[in-house]
Amino acid sequence: MSIEVGSKVQGKVTGITNFGAFVELPGGSTGLVHISEVADSYVKDVNDHLKVGDQIEVKVISEKDGKTALSIKKAIDRPEGQTSSYSQRPPRQRSVDSRSKDIRSKGNFKSKESFEDKMSRFLKNSEENLSTLKRNIGAKQGGRGGRRG
Repeated sequence: MSIEVGSKVQGKVTGITNFGAFVELPGGSTGLVHISEVADSYVKDVNDHLKVGDQIEVKVISEKDGKTALSIKKAIDRPEGQTSSYSQRPPRQRSVDSRSKDIRSKGNFKSKESFEDKMSRFLKNSEENLSTLKRNIGAKQGGRGGRRG
């Protein structure tokens, strides 16, 4: 019996791991319910939700290379409009007009410093950092003349 993607089937939990649970499906095939597909809420330990031998209803999410991905939370029928218990991020309060104004104002930004000024400041800072680094490395290596024997 071939199991179709999108179908709901009854299965028996045959094994539990830290990343999910293996479920024996009709026809003798086995699929995996990943920990993220066990429940709508956060699942820290699969053992808190399932036990070996449990009969559960699962939905077939995908089947690739003989591996069947299953979901318990997608097998649960919900009324239309109701989503999972995870709270959705609220929509942003900014309007489209304010976003376009921000973009336009950033495009008109004029730097007070010229490119040459920025480059000379960068080179000065780089030289200072390199000299400090060389000084610190020299101190750690014993400095001034190296090792004496």
